[in-house]
Amino acid sequence: MKQKKYTIILGIVALFGLIQFIRPERNQQTNPSRYDIFHKTDTDGRLVALVQSACYDCHSNRTSYPWYASVAPVSWMISSHVKDGKKNLNFSEWILYPEDKKLHKLEEIIEVLEAGEMPPKPYQWLHQEAKLSVEQKNEVVAWANHLLEKRP
Repeated sequence: MKQKKYTIILGIVALFGLIQFIRPERNQQTNPSRYDIFHKTDTDGRLVALVQSACYDCHSNRTSYPWYASVAPVSWMISSHVKDGKKNLNFSEWILYPEDKKLHKLEEIIEVLEAGEMPPKPYQWLHQEAKLSVEQKNEVVAWANHLLEKRP
C-alpha cells in the first residue's frame, strides 16, 4: 500500500516536471508599436500610463509576465487569456483597425468600464496596479468619449 502511494506521488511529480517543457509563446514585443493607439499622440502621459498598467498585459503585444507565468499549467491559462484579450482588442495594432472597428472598440471600452467588467476582478487580485478607482475609470471613459467625438 505504501509503495503504491509513493509511486503515485512520484508519477505526479514527474508529470508536473515534464509539463514544464510545454511552453506557450510569450507576448513580449520589445519596442512600442508604431500602430499603437498612443503612438505619436498628444495624450496626457498620466492617462497613457493608466491605460498601459491596467489594460496592456492582455490587450497589447507587450505583456509583463509575473514569475508564476513560467510555471505550467498557469502559463497555459495566462497565454490563453492574453490571446483572448488581444483577439477582442489590441491597442498595439489600433492604427491598423478600420474606422468602424475603432468606433465599436471605443464604445466597448466605455461599456465594459462603466459596467465594471474590466479589468477582471481575478486579474486585479494579483495586479494591484490594474485596480482602477472610480475617478480613473471616469478618466478613461472621458478619453474614449473624446476619441469618439473626434471621429467623422
